[in-house]
Amino acid sequence: MRAHRNRRSIPALAALAAVAVAAPLLLTASPATAAPARDGKLAKELVEEVTARGAYRHLAKFQQIADANGGNRAAGSPGHAASAAYVHDTLKKAGYQVSYQDFDIFEAHTRTERTTVLGADTRELATAAFTFTKSTPAGGLVAPLALARVDETPGCDAADYPAGAFAGKIALVKRGSCTFVEKQKAAAAAGAIGVIVYNHSGTTPVRGGFSSPTEGVIPSAGITLADGEALTAAAAKGEVSVRLDLDQEHVKKTTRNVIAETRGGRADKVVALGSHLDSVPEGPGINDNGSGSAGLLEVALKLADEGANKKGKGPANKVRFAWWSAEELGLLGSEHYVAQLSEKQKKDIALYLNFDMIASPNPVQFVYDGDDSDKVGEGAGPAGSAQIEALINGFLDKKKKPHEGSDFDGRSDYGPFIANGIPAGGTFTGAEGIKTAEQAKRYGGKAGAPYDPNYHGAGDTLKNLDLKAFDTNLDVIAYAVGTYAQDLSSIGK
Repeated sequence: MRAHRNRRSIPALAALAAVAVAAPLLLTASPATAAPARDGKLAKELVEEVTARGAYRHLAKFQQIADANGGNRAAGSPGHAASAAYVHDTLKKAGYQVSYQDFDIFEAHTRTERTTVLGADTRELATAAFTFTKSTPAGGLVAPLALARVDETPGCDAADYPAGAFAGKIALVKRGSCTFVEKQKAAAAAGAIGVIVYNHSGTTPVRGGFSSPTEGVIPSAGITLADGEALTAAAAKGEVSVRLDLDQEHVKKTTRNVIAETRGGRADKVVALGSHLDSVPEGPGINDNGSGSAGLLEVALKLADEGANKKGKGPANKVRFAWWSAEELGLLGSEHYVAQLSEKQKKDIALYLNFDMIASPNPVQFVYDGDDSDKVGEGAGPAGSAQIEALINGFLDKKKKPHEGSDFDGRSDYGPFIANGIPAGGTFTGAEGIKTAEQAKRYGGKAGAPYDPNYHGAGDTLKNLDLKAFDTNLDVIAYAVGTYAQDLSSIGK
């Protein structure tokens, strides 16, 4: 799961060149005749057959791959390539139609990130170069600071940059409300030759970024709230000059999604599921998101055992499984996939289910809030999302498993599907959020601690999982696949 950010902020990680270079989209030309519903038989059988013990072998394989490849499975790395090959080959042997979908990504390698306040009290500030920033000339940019207006939307539009006040200067802007791209563009349009964004909270520098190297039009970096407020106060009394020194290399790499679908089933009623297969560079990513990837793989294999790829025995609706790459870089794999679909192909996807982090060591059972009953964040999903949430909640209720809602906050690969009107749902067990005392009472575990203390770190290994939570979420995947593969009437399809 990618790092949390405001809906309108940009991730400080790598980005997509959005060019497909390999595989087709695996879409059957015409729908087959729908098989009659089996009154929940398939769902029941899959729930019985899918186990955490069975899926654990895939987690162990992902750990083995990471151990053999520098400790990670990040997009564009040998570890990710080996993970994708494992998933691809395993599903091909099970009879699925499987393909790779290649696309380009960029990595940002920062060599210099330095802000120096000049004058009698010369000092260096803790600085974080924005991902895909333009580099400064050798030796840095030396210029006076100009203060963007601080209001509810600081530095977000032209009115925040008084005419003539920013030409040849470095804009100092407060974080908040709009994207880093919007702040940078507004500052550049006002004539600024660089931009420094200071944080709105905490003690660390802003770690911002752009979606690709082409979006970085002027050198851009982040500093802390305290340093930003100190510079603002000093500049209000008189001119303050700084040296902004940024040097960053942008390296293009190719990575790939893995797409697998049943050979039969109606191609105009596709049940799509996805999990991201990439880790962050800092660790092997066994919970994030080896857990979701292993869960989908195991359910797909059990579905094959039920005859999903045998003529005359397959499900009524086509089931399509996806293992996305570059989620940690900004949902790039799923965004690329959806962008390649025609309007008809999008309409043929009846729903999308997402599973990202389903074995957190201090878990809470979250279900995406499709109907916005929690009234938190971004609102309800597209029509049908409420019914998906109800199906998952109903299943968990029957299993006497506590659960609660989670906002569609844009942090995982459901985002591109929701943006295109495709109903979505799924589960996860928590990332860096802090477990409350009430949650600890309901689910067990430690209050006041993160759901996953190893989130985006080297400790996200086989040793730090909750296999009971994993098993519960595997059952959810199995039940949803078994239900929707045979019957989409509950979402009006």
